[in-house]
Amino acid sequence: MAETAQPAMPDMERLAVALRQWAEALGFDSVGIAKPALAEDEAHLLRWLKAGRHGTMRWMGRHGVKRARPDQLIPGTARIISVRMDYRPPDLEADDAILADRRRAFVARYALGRDYHKLMRRRLQQLAEQIETTVGPFGYRAFVDSGPVLEKALGRNAGLGWIGKNTLLLNREAGSYFFLGELFTDLPLPEDAPVEDLCGSCRACIDVCPTQAITGPRQLDARRCISYLTIEHEGSIPEALRPSIGNRVFGCDDCQAVCPWNRYAQPTDEADFHPRHGLEHASLIELFRWDEATFLKRTEGSAIRRLGHERWLRNLAVALGNGPADPEAIQALSERLEHPSDLVREHVDWALRQLQSATLPSVTSDQPRG
Repeated sequence: MAETAQPAMPDMERLAVALRQWAEALGFDSVGIAKPALAEDEAHLLRWLKAGRHGTMRWMGRHGVKRARPDQLIPGTARIISVRMDYRPPDLEADDAILADRRRAFVARYALGRDYHKLMRRRLQQLAEQIETTVGPFGYRAFVDSGPVLEKALGRNAGLGWIGKNTLLLNREAGSYFFLGELFTDLPLPEDAPVEDLCGSCRACIDVCPTQAITGPRQLDARRCISYLTIEHEGSIPEALRPSIGNRVFGCDDCQAVCPWNRYAQPTDEADFHPRHGLEHASLIELFRWDEATFLKRTEGSAIRRLGHERWLRNLAVALGNGPADPEAIQALSERLEHPSDLVREHVDWALRQLQSATLPSVTSDQPRG
């Protein structure tokens, strides 16, 4: 980041007030400013990596400590402007109702609409340009889950919330159903104060996790997390964890849905985040029968697209194997037994064995045993 002329210090207070107004006009739901100071978070990250809890996400350690040192990642960074954008669509059916119907597919609420990355990056760019019209050229770079950035820690330091026991950023007025973005800048803006941690003695998120991936307050073993297994993990899903995945085919919102602070989550007016292609009520069989061309067409502009058709089928096969042994489900799975992918065939075979074992007559104590 090249050094640039900056306005005098007294102007920074007025600029901070103005940029909040500009951010709100651009559709951001809150904005905060923090210094690039993350020493404790760096220590936590290094312990997490050393323990191997990042699983196959080797990119988590690829940039070394730069992830926790913004001023090394982007030299000259003096402040981080953090923004929040709510994403939960209005009028959604309760998560529990979908999870209870094992013939339906559960998709994490953030992925029901269009991918957020481009939308938020474009608006952060617009925010930067608005600042530039006031102060002249300055150094900046926008991030939206697009680089080695500890976005939750930066959001916490900027006063957007506190990091909850489920490791997500929580906001007392908005819960946790929101995206985060950052504008690294060389402007010495006035920083915001962190807010109080309001989790208290609650451990609802820890207790509800289907795979016990939250091993303690703010301690996540990604290798057991359903979001990791169904989105980030590229290989075979461990058999011992497959039954706990249920009908979750892309991500998991259990630790959010149970959080008391999400009673205050605000539905979004952003049309791009509203459900597309009926994903909010789709059946497993319907999605499993998408060929690759259909998958690519229906997931265009969606966060799901990055999964690829192969892992999409992998996830759906697991969900079908956890569902009722309907003839239609068995038929749909059988049609994929000769799929060219070893990964798909393995999970299809497992699913069929699950359903076929469920159809075998049970043996009672008064029946003869062979």
